[in-house]
Amino acid sequence: MKMSKLFATALTLGAFSFGTMAATEVQNTDKAATGYVSVTGAVSVNDLTAQLAKKADEAGATSFRVISAGGENSMNGTAAIYK
Repeated sequence: MKMSKLFATALTLGAFSFGTMAATEVQNTDKAATGYVSVTGAVSVNDLTAQLAKKADEAGATSFRVISAGGENSMNGTAAIYK
């Protein structure tokens, strides 16, 4: 019984630690951009931001800032990434 509680606790803490490694969106930063990511075909602003966050994570960024977003039926956008 103790072993199963320990295992459940370890899984829970592991899930939290992976969540903190994701790139976060920033509005302002003093850092210089280390690169850019772009997305096309998003269906909403929230979807666009989520897709940009995923690409920033894949690029190894710690944070990102959306610098352009547009479109009517299919949105596109670009974000600066920071490491």
